[in-house]
Amino acid sequence: MEKRDSSAETVKPVKVNPHFRHEVMDFPGGKTLKTCFQCGTCTSSCPVARFSSSYRPRQILQMAQLGLKERVLSNEALWLCAACFTCTDRCPQGVEVASVLRTLRNMAVAEGFIPEAYRALASTVLETGYAYKITGLRLKKREELGLPSLPKANLLDMAKLAEVTKFLKVAERGGKSS
Repeated sequence: MEKRDSSAETVKPVKVNPHFRHEVMDFPGGKTLKTCFQCGTCTSSCPVARFSSSYRPRQILQMAQLGLKERVLSNEALWLCAACFTCTDRCPQGVEVASVLRTLRNMAVAEGFIPEAYRALASTVLETGYAYKITGLRLKKREELGLPSLPKANLLDMAKLAEVTKFLKVAERGGKSS
């Protein structure tokens, strides 16, 4: 008989927030969560789900409906949606799946659940005005190819935008990166 490692089978209690689904539905883009009856059409038609075993839109919506707030907001799969709207177009109940997922991502950010890759990207945008740092070698190569210089980023406007949207507060809150 095979021995099992009992530590690997430890079941952790899950906090259920019965008000969470209402919070989602009150948020812009989240209203149609209530009409999802878990048929799975969103997952079966999703191009990302075809290539990722961890991304299942139906399961994400189900967690939201069940009130598993921390589990859904901290779930890295939440960030895999390509926003192609195939799920929304094919849903027989008219659930705006992509919009609900966007709502959940916005809620995750507000709670401080931001994947490290997005934090790094945001930091680079604020520092340089570009999504990634442009190296001197790349600038030289552009010049050699006769390409125009890249436009100068208006970092002052970027800083103002970050302040107005309270982005810095949210990004700095961190600690909960998924």
